[in-house]
Amino acid sequence: MTDTTNAAPLSGNVLFYSQPEPLSVETHGKLGVEPVAQPYAFVAQSNIVPLTVTEFAPAALSYPVIFVGDAKQPVAVMGLRQGENLFVNEGGEFRAEAYIPAYVRRYPFVFANDDVQKRLILCVDRSAPFLTEGGSTPLFVDGQPSPYTQQAMEFCNSFEQERQRTEAFIALLTELDLLETKEALFTPRNPDGTAAAPQKIAEYFAVSEEKVKGLSAEKLAELRDNGALGQIYAHIVSLLGWDRLIAMAVQQAAAAQPTAGNA
Repeated sequence: MTDTTNAAPLSGNVLFYSQPEPLSVETHGKLGVEPVAQPYAFVAQSNIVPLTVTEFAPAALSYPVIFVGDAKQPVAVMGLRQGENLFVNEGGEFRAEAYIPAYVRRYPFVFANDDVQKRLILCVDRSAPFLTEGGSTPLFVDGQPSPYTQQAMEFCNSFEQERQRTEAFIALLTELDLLETKEALFTPRNPDGTAAAPQKIAEYFAVSEEKVKGLSAEKLAELRDNGALGQIYAHIVSLLGWDRLIAMAVQQAAAAQPTAGNA
């Protein structure tokens, strides 16, 4: 819904969005989208990106999928340090084989909460570099949302449904006490090739496979039938991706080091 009359303060998670504004023809009627050289540059400084539960399987092929914070938010891990994303190159493009989360694909649109009228309002990030006056793909045509904007609204609606499904999934994991704290460790090598002391690079929440195995046959069948069991094991398998992520970070660090001849 794009009606912004009596607009109240908005709230919500707006990672990537520095200037979200309620979408309206009065404010944004002349804006359009223009292709830019670095389409995903806005993700390059984020080492984690939120996921919905139905994305666990495709995301697991690229990233560790973990749970973070008090809300146990599922995220894809794209870098080992804040401000680092190993999957977005200097040209603002994702690696060709990497899964691009829906949270990224919906940008620059996002739903925000109107806490007074208890509804969701479609917003757009006015600071998005590809939003310009007279852009080749307009946001509005003849005072109405353009096909591009209508498609974005549908995508955000679907994303909101998936977000609610994800909250229910997390509540289920919590109810069954399946989550535990885990650590990701990196064991560097000494100059002589021996293993140095392990270094902790992350602490996070993950599903305990032992706890899953300890569930009753009836509960396991219920999780299988409602699709939760498949998502749980996609998450568990994704944790093997920590080694790949560490290898990518080591490779990138090595490439950034000057060679002996250039030192």
